[in-house]
Amino acid sequence: MGKARLYVACPDEIKRGETADIYFHRTREVIEKSGLKERSVRAEFHVYSLPQGYEWAVFAGLEEALAILEGRKVTVYALPEGTIFYPREPLMIIEGPYYEFADLETAILGVLRHATSIATKAARIKLAAGDKPVFFFGLRAVHPAIAPAVDRAAYIGGVDGVAGAAAAKYLGIKPVGTMPHALILLFGDQREAWKAFDKHVDPSVPRVTLVDTFYDERVEALMAAQTLGDKLWGVRLDTPSSRRGNMRRIVEEVRWTLDLHGYKHVKIIVSGGLDEERIKELRDIVDAFGVGTSIAFPPSIDISMDLVEVDYGSGFEPITKRGKLPGAKQLYVCGCRRIVKPWTSKPPECGKPMLVKVMEEGRIVVDLPDVKSIREYVLKQLDELVRCERVEQVFEV
Repeated sequence: MGKARLYVACPDEIKRGETADIYFHRTREVIEKSGLKERSVRAEFHVYSLPQGYEWAVFAGLEEALAILEGRKVTVYALPEGTIFYPREPLMIIEGPYYEFADLETAILGVLRHATSIATKAARIKLAAGDKPVFFFGLRAVHPAIAPAVDRAAYIGGVDGVAGAAAAKYLGIKPVGTMPHALILLFGDQREAWKAFDKHVDPSVPRVTLVDTFYDERVEALMAAQTLGDKLWGVRLDTPSSRRGNMRRIVEEVRWTLDLHGYKHVKIIVSGGLDEERIKELRDIVDAFGVGTSIAFPPSIDISMDLVEVDYGSGFEPITKRGKLPGAKQLYVCGCRRIVKPWTSKPPECGKPMLVKVMEEGRIVVDLPDVKSIREYVLKQLDELVRCERVEQVFEV
């Protein structure tokens, strides 16, 4: 019998191009044998269409993309990680011999697409929740090997906390979360489980009890409040959709009952199967949300990479496949106006160039921000987005 294994590529295998689509290996072979190893290009990363209902996305995954490219003889220009972008705008440009990075396209696109898709959905969820906290509980929906990357992308997108234990080690973020239904079932009595949690878990962890295991949510919420009293920070309703009924009515019953018995300090957290529309329906009566699968498995932001300039011996020439705009491009943002111009053209009067050099000849040349700084940058842009009644996008030669 064969030995069981985890099918996970290690970082060195990724950086060596071993996770590439095979046609990139064959392409490198053809380039080498044709004597074109030094032919330079400019490759542009962009999105030409977004999922239905999306107008913008959040650029994420840049740090990992640079880690993959580190040591290759290329220069990279990119938007700051966390930048909100629109279709057909340049996100990143790799400049150098195509042979140097052809076998890394699969990995780079995988990192950028996945992180950007998660960060974008997290940002949309955060917007829907308004001023109410959102916590990411979606790791059970993804392969454990990428748990830190998924937590990172969700946090960048704006969630207020993540549940992954590894987040402390990889991201410097204290994970959030209290108890599963399994703990209560193991005790066989909600009150005994709640009391044991309160007795043994670090006092700095908020006392949040699950209140939908055996009885009606209203009944268990009151039981939890009577059991833990002032120590109870909140109750969490994680009722499955098959038993949920009208969730708003359930929350209203819980809130009424807690208030009626003098427990107005107890907050209500709702989790399980939440998406943007459901959150909008509940945000005025719910104190916080736990969101999992809709962030972990979001609609895909289909970032692609295309060669847009090639140096055939006399300098870079604009060229690309059908359906794409040839030539490398720069993005300028001036308030609610976004201007895309050819890479070497004169800048507009208003707006600074958004794509900046982040790597030169395989060496990272900027200080990479931490996840908290990137998240603050995203949240600031979301505030600006709300203030812009209309975003104007201009393509100027």
